[in-house]
Amino acid sequence: MITTTTDSVEGRQITAYLGIVSGDAVMGTNIFKDFFAGIRDIVGGRSGAYEKELAKAKEFALEDMRTQARELGADAIVSVDLDYESIASDKTCMLMVSANGTAVKLG
Repeated sequence: MITTTTDSVEGRQITAYLGIVSGDAVMGTNIFKDFFAGIRDIVGGRSGAYEKELAKAKEFALEDMRTQARELGADAIVSVDLDYESIASDKTCMLMVSANGTAVKLG
């Protein structure tokens, strides 16, 4: 399914707007990832463990959104927006990704 951040699909005409679709993924991190991320915070550098979790969360959110669009009979999703949040407390850290867009039929 075509999934784009633009408001149109080049070379194709939007014939119907089917509605807003969304997908969300909340991923828990574990104590080891948190510990090593904390070390990276001190010494600098990238946190590969968190980057992998964010990538997985993004794919889960996008796939949930595509599933909703397919159920509506859409050919594409336009105007996709991704939002990232960190939900943390003293003992846990959760990563949240939300994907939103407009499901459309193409001519």
